[in-house]
Amino acid sequence: MAILDFVINHILRQPALFLGIIAAVGLIIQRKSISDILSGTFKTVIGVVILTQGTNILINAITPLSKAFNVLYKISPDKNIQPIGADQFLATYGSQIGLAMLLAFLINILVARFTKLKNVFLTGHMLFWFPFIFTAVAVESGLKGIGVVTFATIFTAIYIIVAPALITPFVKKVTGDNSFTLGHPTIGLSLLAGWLGKVFGNKNRSTEDLKVPKQLGFLREITITSSLTMFLVYLVIWILLGNQASSVFGKEQNLVVYSLMQGVLFGAGLTILLQGVRMMLAEIMPAFKGISDKVIPNAIPALDCPIIFPFAPNAVLIGFIVSMITSTITLILVGYTGLFAYAIVPLTITCFFEIGTAAVIGNGTGGLRGAIIGSGVAGIVMILLVGLSIPFLNNTVSDWIIVFGGNDLSLWTVISGLFGKLF
Repeated sequence: MAILDFVINHILRQPALFLGIIAAVGLIIQRKSISDILSGTFKTVIGVVILTQGTNILINAITPLSKAFNVLYKISPDKNIQPIGADQFLATYGSQIGLAMLLAFLINILVARFTKLKNVFLTGHMLFWFPFIFTAVAVESGLKGIGVVTFATIFTAIYIIVAPALITPFVKKVTGDNSFTLGHPTIGLSLLAGWLGKVFGNKNRSTEDLKVPKQLGFLREITITSSLTMFLVYLVIWILLGNQASSVFGKEQNLVVYSLMQGVLFGAGLTILLQGVRMMLAEIMPAFKGISDKVIPNAIPALDCPIIFPFAPNAVLIGFIVSMITSTITLILVGYTGLFAYAIVPLTITCFFEIGTAAVIGNGTGGLRGAIIGSGVAGIVMILLVGLSIPFLNNTVSDWIIVFGGNDLSLWTVISGLFGKLF
């Protein structure tokens, strides 16, 4: 159990180490030299670390917006929801979550080896958070002991096998090949955006073809464009907050300087993230080919969503901005109509990562129009999903889903929760 605990909590939950091991195994299978194995492994680990740090910077850059929206629209924590909290839940059910994670991953490998579903889910942290959610649903459904592990294992296995397979054709439209697919809770929203792009879009005009006047040529750099966009977003939000801005952003902050620095922080985070993606892709793809050739023929790695950002960086930014607008309008309408009996907060992180990815998929099927329509609708659906999923996690981790939901984690909470009610 000590060894199992070490593998689950100290290896598999660390995306850099997990993918480093995958790269090493692939290179060893190909009988590469010690030098090539060490080089490929370390570059993969370093690439993932760079990606992760870029992600953390982005989250730090956009997190204050959530608090700003809460104040702006008078959204306060719901006193009717009193979960035990994610930390306490992890302390209580950590072993069940870890066991379900390991069993589901083994099932994924067996299915990839012996069936036509060849995707292997390699997003380590998401490989953990799905059994975390399914374990919570099982507990809420009244299951105990082995029933909890069985429930979480089955639903985790279904998700990590089926969801990446569904999004694969849409990823191919973006990348032009089957070198990888997505292993991330963006898949449901991305499928929606891809379908909307296909039906209502115009593939002849891509988000990456946006015309920029010669005098504004510097805006072709996504780092600069994203920084300026976030600068303007913070500026507008600050002005809307008025006298309340100091309580949200800090009394010592200056309107222009703070907004500018948050914008620059966002641009820096996006630049670092994209560099990490490129570095990781350059190493993990050739290394994974060894596993594909020798162990699981034609295997396709399902990877974290930033892996697709370099294919349409403008779409990512468009998806974030459009979904922030539509999700905010939806929040106001939901609050005004009393559709849900609990407070829902703005999901800035989901808007960027999940819906930013959905916009890339929408652009792949329907160009600029597909990206805008897909991300706009996804912003609405995101709010409804998190609202629908909260009742299934009322006594366990509803506090966690309010912050990180609105995506497949919410969608599959509802699906598994309805199934759990059968018990």
